[in-house]
Amino acid sequence: MKLNNKYLLILLGAALFASGCRPKDEQSIHYDRVVDLNGKWKFSIGDDMRWADSKYNDDNWEEIKVPSSWEDQGFNGFDGYAWYRIHFRYDEHMNSQDVFLNLGRVDDADQTYLNGHLLGFTGTFPPNIQTAYYVFRRYYIPPDYFNKNGDNVFAVRVYDIQLSGGILEGNPGIEIEDPGVAPDFNLAGIWKFKTGDDSLYSEINYRDSAWSKITVPQKWEVEGYPDYDGIAWYRKEFTLPDNLSDKSLFLLMGKIDDIDQTYLNGKLLGYTGYFNFEPPRYNGNDYLRVRAYKIPAGYLNTNGKNIIAVRVYDGFKDGGIYEGPVGIITNEKYSSFWREISSKNRF
Repeated sequence: MKLNNKYLLILLGAALFASGCRPKDEQSIHYDRVVDLNGKWKFSIGDDMRWADSKYNDDNWEEIKVPSSWEDQGFNGFDGYAWYRIHFRYDEHMNSQDVFLNLGRVDDADQTYLNGHLLGFTGTFPPNIQTAYYVFRRYYIPPDYFNKNGDNVFAVRVYDIQLSGGILEGNPGIEIEDPGVAPDFNLAGIWKFKTGDDSLYSEINYRDSAWSKITVPQKWEVEGYPDYDGIAWYRKEFTLPDNLSDKSLFLLMGKIDDIDQTYLNGKLLGYTGYFNFEPPRYNGNDYLRVRAYKIPAGYLNTNGKNIIAVRVYDGFKDGGIYEGPVGIITNEKYSSFWREISSKNRF
């Protein structure tokens, strides 16, 4: 169970660092730090969804050091729900499509909010609790979630099953992705998700209101589907920014485990692997390929709703849209992006 896995992870991590390797979270795309969030956060045990609201008065809350376990700060033996909150001011450098919250490693599950907006989640909460204590969290922040003229609040809901709990490890902060590889319009964040398969799921007018939410990019195993292998679908609605309406564009879908068919407004953009077999077929390294699909003229609605639908098949172990970048990029910038990732042998 968790105890054995945790000590195995510690031993593996020590071996990786001793050999000069780093976990994937530490070797990904370069980020420039805008706000350092190490230090004192507001903290309360218990659970109340009003605590996600930026206007909630947390003056009487405890203060706790982040990152560090709450057991080491006066809450020894506590397992269950607790919340963290931290206030900060908007910085003009956050006026970007490529701002991320680096939250670090959280034990066991979290839901993370900015000013009441859900940024993402990892692990699952009771009654179907699933730990993700080994995952370093990084959540995309949509630009319109910031309060540019006043107080901003990150609120993190955490559930701990046993042993250490809380925001345990990492270098929390607000970071800007390297503009050389960042999409012009970022589509990371909360998507709709459903296991199973139906061709209707690709259609622009299909009603997905009853679908679950999932964080993209992230393996679906740590989003509530720990044992699922097979076909699942992702959907995302967006409105194209005016400054991209007359550009030649690509859709970046990052890395997908194992294969995909990607649709825009019901039209197939591209695919990796072969779904016309039972079971679908794929090469052993397809999960390492960064998906980049050209958007033909006329596929995008430049004056309203667009829908991306991604059919994914996972044949073994990890599955889903698990690593970025995810978004829309101009043809000119894509050429630079291609050279960057090709030089690092990422294909």
